Amino acid sequence: MQRSRFPTLLFFLIMIAGVLVAAAVYERPPYATALALVLSVVIASLVAAAVRVAQPWDRAIVLRLGKFRALRGPGLFFLIPIVDTIPYWVDIRVITSSFKAEKTLTKDTVPVDVDAVLFWKVIDPQAAALAVADYTDAIRWAAQTALRDVIGKTLLADMLEGREKISFELQRIIHGRTAPWGVDVISVELRDVLIPPGLQDAMSMQAQAERERQARVILGDSERQIADKFAEAAKSYERDPTALHLRAMNMLYEGLKDNATIVLVPSTALESMQLGGLLGITAAASANSNSQPRAPTPPTQH
Repeated sequence: MQRSRFPTLLFFLIMIAGVLVAAAVYERPPYATALALVLSVVIASLVAAAVRVAQPWDRAIVLRLGKFRALRGPGLFFLIPIVDTIPYWVDIRVITSSFKAEKTLTKDTVPVDVDAVLFWKVIDPQAAALAVADYTDAIRWAAQTALRDVIGKTLLADMLEGREKISFELQRIIHGRTAPWGVDVISVELRDVLIPPGLQDAMSMQAQAERERQARVILGDSERQIADKFAEAAKSYERDPTALHLRAMNMLYEGLKDNATIVLVPSTALESMQLGGLLGITAAASANSNSQPRAPTPPTQH
């Protein structure tokens, strides 16, 4: 934690002033120069020990003869040298602390490694300095033990899917433990949950099998819907033969659009569509056109 250099600057300024006074009285009695130097050292030390400057985020715990005297800062403040002491400087900014639990068993006996981040802030510097020996280490250990307790009471599936719920539960537990120390827990965030590689492979296979099952169910449902639509269409065609003939002719046309396509049509379909006579007429017309004599080719003159 960075401290102000202002007391050190005052010390050197007073020392320089004392040296200048000693030089001014150099030709006086010998004890005058030594006295000026000694007084400058004593005054500079007392002033440097009495003057303190606190940063905007720092609070100083001032004890007077072993008893709590005051909470100082930010800015410039003064102490009584030797009588007043500052055993702790407390940072009141938001602080982040990372903590984790390794190889901790969940409720369904699965070992997991969990990394988390704690955001906290000191709201009562006096309690943070006097109620606990080292509040930073105490908060870290409290967070780690709370994380282990929550993991032991949670199923692996709930931990992977409900991180927000676990973070809220951790925040509640840690805040209950650190509130007497003057610390406010702002939030807890789970960064990562690591499970054994073998279990990861098993979960991946399970997820893949579940997706295949869903795909087959969707395909079967689609086929059932198509069959239902075909049944409805069959009923419509049964009531309206003309629509059936038009549909059959359309299908036949779609199959004959490509010249390279050969379509096999059952005789029953021809009879139902009344295409037998039409095809016979078409075939006779084609045969007659092929049997007509062609005009002789005129000889070529050379």
